[in-house]
Amino acid sequence: MLNQVILVGRLTTNPQAETTDNGKKFSHITLAVPRSFKNSEGIYETDFIRCTLWSGIATSTSEYCKKGDIVGIKGRLQVSSYNDENGNTKYSTEVIAEKVTFLTSKASEISEEEEE
Repeated sequence: MLNQVILVGRLTTNPQAETTDNGKKFSHITLAVPRSFKNSEGIYETDFIRCTLWSGIATSTSEYCKKGDIVGIKGRLQVSSYNDENGNTKYSTEVIAEKVTFLTSKASEISEEEEE
């Protein structure tokens, strides 16, 4: 069996590392990943995918990345369930990151364009 996800997208917010009650670092980020095909109206849609980072990955991403940066994430899908206020079961799917690669930043793209 295999549960593996590879994503490349832009960070929608500045990542911030937080700490759990037992002292473990984590961060929740959302990646904007454009689809590789156009919809029926000729528009490329974008998926916004929630990812959870743990420990050193969470710390380094919050230190070195900001909103708009392009990152690659290798991880796994995790589905959680909970009951809403009416007792209905709701499901949440997220990516648990195992590796994050810093690909580009908005600042470096702008400075490269200025050099040309």
